[in-house]
Amino acid sequence: MRAVAIAKRGGPEVLELREVSTPEPAQGELLVQVQAAGVNYRDVYEREGRGVYADTPIGIAGVEGAGTVTAIGDAVSEFSPGDRVAWHASPGSYAEQVAVAADEAVLVPDGMPTELAAAVLLQGMTAHYLATSTFPVKSGDETLVHAGAGGVGRLLIQIIKLRGGRVIATTSTAEKAELARSAGADETIEYDGFSERVRELTSGVGVCVAYDAVGASTFDGSLGALRHRGLLVLYGQASGPVAPFDPERLRTRSLFITRPVLGSHTATRDELLQRAGEVLRWVADGRLEVRIAGRYPLARARQAHEDLESRRATGKLLLLP
Repeated sequence: MRAVAIAKRGGPEVLELREVSTPEPAQGELLVQVQAAGVNYRDVYEREGRGVYADTPIGIAGVEGAGTVTAIGDAVSEFSPGDRVAWHASPGSYAEQVAVAADEAVLVPDGMPTELAAAVLLQGMTAHYLATSTFPVKSGDETLVHAGAGGVGRLLIQIIKLRGGRVIATTSTAEKAELARSAGADETIEYDGFSERVRELTSGVGVCVAYDAVGASTFDGSLGALRHRGLLVLYGQASGPVAPFDPERLRTRSLFITRPVLGSHTATRDELLQRAGEVLRWVADGRLEVRIAGRYPLARARQAHEDLESRRATGKLLLLP
């Protein structure tokens, strides 16, 4: 079968399309014919060996996707061949076939296109935990969402609005600002001087929570945009990791900061099913719109990474084996 391997740590050029052996489903695993694989920033971090991925073995890239079960290993009772499933944490997903742990898979709802499930699961559950668990947004809460036209950003805006919050979104272009507004953002602003602009829009008070996936270039401004006892949620580092900082800086307004990850919010089977189920239901009933910004064959995985990192993408990118 064909798969995209990480030849060595580095830029998008290290992604190589190779012929590899088809995996066999071990005990508790499903063998899935991949119909779409999600492209995510965590894949970039893995390729580069950034952060927690510095010491992990390199191999076939990607962890998210959706497809059809073709075989099952021993001790699998929840799924059968022919089922359509989606997953967000199965290594080796940039491939025509992948072995997926059964306890990491969820059924794709009847009537939902398979690639739509692949496009929403990781980013949708990320947006879900950010707005319902990390900071449970309630009616009237003022929020700041960076990268409001991105894959997580647009989903996060929609979920915040479902919960009655107000959203100020940062974007880099007029086109992206329109995409953020179409998702429900109340205000869109540029990155330059965003902290001061947030204070203007909140009558000098600041926001309750700043959702920051950009990292190094926005971190200081995000802290400055918070109200007293506000929370900075640093859930990504698209512009690079944040430099070490003195927590004494939080003292002036009694600020909080957290660095959450999806794995901690899908740690049990019950929580995964609850979170994924709610996201997929919202998509199915039209409350959550998923924007697929690009579809690429496996041979163009390098281009998909380049488009993601350049921020040319305004939504989800998929690889279609």
